[in-house]
Amino acid sequence: MSKAETLAELPKLSAEERGDILAQLCKMEEAAGPSLQEQTLLNEAQAAYNANTEAGSTWSELKKRLRSLG
Repeated sequence: MSKAETLAELPKLSAEERGDILAQLCKMEEAAGPSLQEQTLLNEAQAAYNANTEAGSTWSELKKRLRSLG
């Protein structure tokens, strides 16, 4: 089955069936790990953090700022 055929069949599936497919795709992506581009971005972010650990915010601080926006 081609990609186009597969995509054309997806709307015909039930929500549960699509959810199962999505879960399987997510598992496959997690098992594959980050791409080279993603790994490069992660390495750059880690290096920036290591260079200045005080520059970031805690999760609690970030949540508070995000909630104040809404």
